[in-house]
Amino acid sequence: MAQAGREGFFDNAGLPAGDWEQTPLPVPGPTCFALRIVGDSMSPLYREGDVVIVDRAETRVRPGDRVVVRTRAGEVMAKVLERRTGRSLTLGSINPAFAPRTLALGEIDWLARILWASQ
Repeated sequence: MAQAGREGFFDNAGLPAGDWEQTPLPVPGPTCFALRIVGDSMSPLYREGDVVIVDRAETRVRPGDRVVVRTRAGEVMAKVLERRTGRSLTLGSINPAFAPRTLALGEIDWLARILWASQ
């Protein structure tokens, strides 16, 4: 970001200039929605009141991805995918006060990667 302050990166109106890389944004659709963060298990990354956008159609997740998981019991949680096996998921929190949690795949209703967060 320090280089972005040099001349040539922004025009006089303060808009990006030159050769910038485009980033696709989430496209609203029937499987894309926003959730408000409640609690502090993902603090300081996501704070209470922050909004995350997920798309249930975006199921490609890897260890280290931030995800939202809904269990068959109805619990919805934002976590970090720590490990995925053929039988279970291990979900971690950013806040070290919360221990990792392992769920059997049969306990999970859906899992989606967090695509965007307000901050």
